[in-house]
Amino acid sequence: MDTNALKKFAAAARNLLIDQVTAKLDLVLAEGAPARREHPQAVKDLENAIKRDGRKQVIEQVAYTWFNRFTALRFMDANGYTQVRVVSPADGATRPELLSEAMAGNLPDGAPATIQSLLDGRTPSHDPQAEAYRLLLVHACNTWHKHMPFLFEEIDDYTELLMPEDLLSQTSILAELRKVMTEDACQDVEIIGWLYQFYISEKKDQVFAGLKKNQKITPENIPAATQLFTPHWIVRYLVENSLGRLWLLNNPASGLAAKMDYYIAPEEPETDFLKITKPEQIRICDPAAGSGHMLTYAFDLLYAIYEEEGYDAAEIPALILTHNLTGVEIDDRAGALAAFALMMKAAARVGRRRFLRLQAKPDICVLSDVAFTPAEMQDVAAVVGKDLFTDELRETLGQFEQAKNFGSLIVPKLRDPAQTLEVVEARDFGGDLLLKEVQERVIAVLRMAEALSPKYHVVVANPPYAGAKGLNKALQDFSKKTYPDSKIDLFAMFMERSIWLSLRAGFVGIINLPSWLFLSSFEKLRIKILDANCFQSLLHMGRGIFGIDWGSVAFVLRNGPDASKSAPYFRLHKRNFQFLKSEDIGSIFRAAVKNPDFAFDFDKYDTKRPLSLNKNYENQSLERIRFQKSGLEFKKIPGSPLCYWVSEKVTDAFEFGVPFKELGNPKVGMQTSNNDKYLRIWHEIDEGYVHSASNTDHSWIKYLKGGPFRKWYGNLGHMLHYKNNPNHILEQKNATVLPLEALEKAKGTWSDVNSGKFNARIAPKDTFHDISGHCFYPNEDSASWLLGYANSSVFNDFLALVNSSLHYQVGDIGRMPILDFDRKSVSKCVDRAITLAKSDWDAYETSWDFTTLPLLQPDHRAETLEATYTTLRAHWQSMTDKMKRLEEENNRIFIDAYGLQDELTPEVPLNEITLTCNPAYRYGVKNSEEDREVRLRADTMAEFLSYAVGCMFGRYSLDEPGLILANQGERLEDYLARIPEPSFMPDEDNVIPVLDENWFPDDITERFRLFLRVTFGEAHFRENLKFIEDSLGKDIRKYFTKDFYADHVKRYKKRPIYWMFSSPKGTFNALIYMHRYRGDTVSVLLNDYLREFITKLEGERARLDKLSDDATATQGQRTKALKDAGVVAKQIDELNEWEREVIFPLAQQKIEIDLDDGVKANYPKFGAALKKIVGLS
Repeated sequence: MDTNALKKFAAAARNLLIDQVTAKLDLVLAEGAPARREHPQAVKDLENAIKRDGRKQVIEQVAYTWFNRFTALRFMDANGYTQVRVVSPADGATRPELLSEAMAGNLPDGAPATIQSLLDGRTPSHDPQAEAYRLLLVHACNTWHKHMPFLFEEIDDYTELLMPEDLLSQTSILAELRKVMTEDACQDVEIIGWLYQFYISEKKDQVFAGLKKNQKITPENIPAATQLFTPHWIVRYLVENSLGRLWLLNNPASGLAAKMDYYIAPEEPETDFLKITKPEQIRICDPAAGSGHMLTYAFDLLYAIYEEEGYDAAEIPALILTHNLTGVEIDDRAGALAAFALMMKAAARVGRRRFLRLQAKPDICVLSDVAFTPAEMQDVAAVVGKDLFTDELRETLGQFEQAKNFGSLIVPKLRDPAQTLEVVEARDFGGDLLLKEVQERVIAVLRMAEALSPKYHVVVANPPYAGAKGLNKALQDFSKKTYPDSKIDLFAMFMERSIWLSLRAGFVGIINLPSWLFLSSFEKLRIKILDANCFQSLLHMGRGIFGIDWGSVAFVLRNGPDASKSAPYFRLHKRNFQFLKSEDIGSIFRAAVKNPDFAFDFDKYDTKRPLSLNKNYENQSLERIRFQKSGLEFKKIPGSPLCYWVSEKVTDAFEFGVPFKELGNPKVGMQTSNNDKYLRIWHEIDEGYVHSASNTDHSWIKYLKGGPFRKWYGNLGHMLHYKNNPNHILEQKNATVLPLEALEKAKGTWSDVNSGKFNARIAPKDTFHDISGHCFYPNEDSASWLLGYANSSVFNDFLALVNSSLHYQVGDIGRMPILDFDRKSVSKCVDRAITLAKSDWDAYETSWDFTTLPLLQPDHRAETLEATYTTLRAHWQSMTDKMKRLEEENNRIFIDAYGLQDELTPEVPLNEITLTCNPAYRYGVKNSEEDREVRLRADTMAEFLSYAVGCMFGRYSLDEPGLILANQGERLEDYLARIPEPSFMPDEDNVIPVLDENWFPDDITERFRLFLRVTFGEAHFRENLKFIEDSLGKDIRKYFTKDFYADHVKRYKKRPIYWMFSSPKGTFNALIYMHRYRGDTVSVLLNDYLREFITKLEGERARLDKLSDDATATQGQRTKALKDAGVVAKQIDELNEWEREVIFPLAQQKIEIDLDDGVKANYPKFGAALKKIVGLS
């Protein structure tokens, strides 16, 4: 089956049908439209529906209805269930066979005479064939109403009035439908489910887009938002291991197991199971039926059971539909498709003739909103009778007011609705129309309550997935009250509900998301399930079951406790987000069912190659697939995560170890509730007001905010605007602030969100921390070894057991078990690792403890810049090698202490050595080592140029380490007060032109040439310059004019300290240093640089004009001069306009900035004067 073609068609069909139904709606409702006269009741119903549900929703429903009808008719045509093909042509023809027969004079029985008069021209029409076919199609739908009323409503329903117009052209929806619903594809009713999913996929995307805008999922959008079609092999696994298992337990000699490819036979005999004496007793429910995929396969398996028991083949389908299957659904159209799919299953077994005589109908309960006013309760009492009008019934009648919203989650209060239903249905109220209408509503509620009663031997479902935050308020409130332990997501609530629907010892089979297996937010639900139920098997899958998803888990459990019983668990992926094709996951599972010792190499898996289960790989890293675990073992780990793969040594560690929280004291960080207002990156602010050991001012406090994957030390850069008092922060809603005592305590920190492994860092004492940068507060003597444990492979392995998400929460960290180990040796490793990591972090100018560039440190200096870089690179490699040895020794200590030598190895991949000087970490390992070395050399030279610019502005000095000018408004005089005789003099006026030629003495390129001479001498100047340009891949001037500022903005995380004044087309560029900015800086730029540059350009234009008229010049020289003069003229015009419209007004304003406001607030004050930074706002 070509699902890609189905997807393309269904999406296009939805848009086409909506457009056509919309156009038809306008015609039908137009004043004086024929429909108002010919079908007044249908028009009235249509207008009422629009008032009730809205025009858009009605159009959506009608389009969806016709899509269902067209696909159903095509499916029946392809399988020979229609005597004359309704939407398909006969072999070799182009028109639908139904129309061709009518044109030949063979009208269907009971068809309107108008059809014949249209076709023979007696009734005028602009398109008689199209109009006749529409009438034929309506007649066909009405004929099928007798057999399938759920899909084909009677005539005068307004959906008939809104039938799409174009049905006969070669581009019509029916023509496109036939292309994808080929006769081969229609041999499997599964095609109906795929079309259903693909049809609503666009609406699903729209709903999810709305969620991003905080638009909640309304009741009518729940089906689209939550529907996913279940792959067939998953359906088979669920049904075979629930229904199939139940039958085999009751009939051990049955041959059914041979027909069930995904069945897992029990390893030990079982005695506690539901007793079944005949197939008719089995009740199966899908509480989220969708298009009926679970039920259709259950039909197949039940057919095999009946057949095995010797039932008449012709009677089996009716028995199944009558006794065995119930589906519950909130979407009318999906419910109709589920019923249709079951009818097609029956038709396939009995043939067309018997199918048309089949009286049994599928039991698909489509929930509907039913309400009773208080005043109507007296009528209800009259309908049901005094004896039956109990408090339970009264409450039940009020539970379905929002049935379309709450769906199968409703738990009817009435214990035996079937008995009450039987009595109420038998009552006859004669001509009392009022009581008849109330009776109909009471019956509707009782039928829904009956479907939702706990009477099922088997419950199977692929429930809706939707987080509580996206649900509408009514559903949220209902969830909190009815499902307090599972309210976090619809799928979790359906897990509870499905168990409640089943009888004790009944089986429940579900596929949903794997988050409930491990996350602490599902802890109560897990414990409740483990206490009261017993897993029979579980399949833990990565991405691929539903395409690019978040992973999935399928399981079968038995309603009833047996904590000591073990069950098989299958780990069908290696990494949480590894994608495997659905059919490949199924094949790996089947291999593990057949051979419990089967293992698979997930690292070698390739979606582009056919799956091989027997291939011998070199350097195999085979992963075990099948594990056995009991519920008791899960409870040994705090929170009872279903860590089915862990060894006894791991569970013992959790059972007997000391929790991390008792020694590490992990704490949640503070939150400002307005980071834009209170947080800055450290380089944005006035350095003189930052709290430190030597500065007790609390205006600005260093602030930990998580950050990317990095161990031991680093990710330091933010500042909190504390203003010596937290009250101004606490004014924000939900804001929290840490006490000042936190500034005196040793702490380790980690990032709340990280896509890599867990990683922790030592943090300076004088820091606060954010909710995205949690901390643990150890005693002074335990900080190092606790950090070592946190960064060990053992800790990461343990943490993965209790948390499979990207969020590393305080509660999860606190649960990690600590055993005895060599703490002294760990502390020694960790202290060295911290020293290396701090040295690496501080080697870059974005560190607040940066002193000088490593290239310029005496330890690495050589005769040339290239030789110096070679020495420095060797030093970096040595640091990386040392760190790798330290981390592996740290891992080895913990692996030995916990006895996990057979499960973990101490090796640390090179890309996880988190030093910036390590190119495998800095750039990743996707590219070659040679490519990484080229990038590292280029970046190192770019950092050299950046440091040079810092020296040009006086931020740094070659004569003294650290920051020099870093306070607001400082001048050259302040620099000279600290360094009277600098070896490299900073710029005097805080304006450095960045131009395409050497127009000014303080041109940035010329200043850098001087810097290079000062730092590495005159003797090798040209060789050193060539090394830089070769490393960058371009000459210095081109780098400064084209790349420098982009690199600077990136290096400083879109909060640059050097600001580029740039004309619209980049003819003029000049840098200023924001810490040295003064109110007259723009005037200096205007008068001393921009106007001067314009004057120089005018002189250049005059020279070129003269040359273009010089008779002594060659023709080529004159032509080039004329062309260049035109370019310069445009540049002058650009700069004159920029001066007039932008720079001069700014210079007049003498704008003041406050560094405390940050770049985000200050940079936009200069508007079009500054080069735009994408993402600054």
